[in-house]
Amino acid sequence: MGPRLRGGDEGGYSGEPIMGYYPPMLHQSLIDTAQAIAGDIVALRRAIHAEPELGLQTPRTRDKIRAALAHLPLDWREGASTTGLVATLKGGAGEGRSVLLRGDMDALPMPEETGLDFASRTPGVMHACGHDAHVAMLAGAAELLCRRADGLRGEVRFMFQPGEEGFHGARFMLEDGLLDPLPDAAFALHVMPNAPHGLVGGRAGPLLAAADQFEIVVEGRGGHASLPHETLDPVPVACEIVLALQAMVTRKFNAHDPVVVTIARLEAGSTHNVIPDRALLKGTMRSLSPANRARLREEIARIAAGIAAAHDLSARVDIIEGFPVTICDGGAVGFGEAVAREMFGERAFLRLEAPIMGAEDFAYVLEKVPGAMFFLGVSREGEDWASCCGIHSTRMMVDENVLPQGAAYLAGLAEAFLERGFG
Repeated sequence: MGPRLRGGDEGGYSGEPIMGYYPPMLHQSLIDTAQAIAGDIVALRRAIHAEPELGLQTPRTRDKIRAALAHLPLDWREGASTTGLVATLKGGAGEGRSVLLRGDMDALPMPEETGLDFASRTPGVMHACGHDAHVAMLAGAAELLCRRADGLRGEVRFMFQPGEEGFHGARFMLEDGLLDPLPDAAFALHVMPNAPHGLVGGRAGPLLAAADQFEIVVEGRGGHASLPHETLDPVPVACEIVLALQAMVTRKFNAHDPVVVTIARLEAGSTHNVIPDRALLKGTMRSLSPANRARLREEIARIAAGIAAAHDLSARVDIIEGFPVTICDGGAVGFGEAVAREMFGERAFLRLEAPIMGAEDFAYVLEKVPGAMFFLGVSREGEDWASCCGIHSTRMMVDENVLPQGAAYLAGLAEAFLERGFG
């Protein structure tokens, strides 16, 4: 995930619901009930925040979720690869559509510097991407929908997923069969601390980028730094490759289907007067289409090998595959926009003009199921949201007053979809 969700002065709930998928009174009931259970939503978020976990195995978080929802009429499924959970609510009004709501569970390997009373008690681990809030909002949505289960036709599945921060947790849960049979629609909500309070944002098509890592090893022949002509120095070759990759981005790819290539690490040598045998480059590449993703891999390998060969050296390129492009269904985004405006007012939703070059493994779900991810602004009401610390910051903060809105929105998406589909 990445940069800011910009929305000018757009705010949250304005008290002016508009007619749409079902009567505003039902929406208001969701909002009121969400506010009534706000204490439970916040308490779960804080408990998870204080004990963050990494990767695919998040047993303490799983147990907190199970305990918080133990009183509800949910059917639970778990897989072999992760501690992920899928809870299913069967509507009391008979068979119908199925809809999936997803919240991710894992934290990041970084220290926390927020000063919160419930700050992480695990050194070097922090919920800096808001996944604690995602779980709490999803659990709140489960509570809301279970209270309205008698009027629901179809089923709602609540996907609590670990391993989003680079561990492909959604892919593993799909491979474990936890989403079989596939639902008719899928939605996820991601908090954004540097966005206007309560604003919901999204866009049709590519929302977030594919993200792959790469390593380039330039092999030469080292020797004394005073005799470079007797060596095959990999350092200037590595530097040439870095510059060539930046030229490649601007000269080989259409700016309307952008890619990003960043070399973030360069390692070579051990002291000032020894030319090393090899140089190592590590970086990330981002793309917004499957075609450019594949082409980018080919171009990087070709450039590295060609420049190295021109200097009588060799280069090896290794690709570490990341998440695919997060592509949101146009009908799902239009539906989500309508629900947001119905629930929270005409100015509650922002259509993003451009994708964000961060990445999300909800992309794996959206490859198989029509749906969308939306962002929710969680800056404090009235503060300068543009200057707030963003996600993946050691000082990232969430205004917990927005969490009931997120829970109500997720529940509203599910209830409206079961009632009418995307419309």
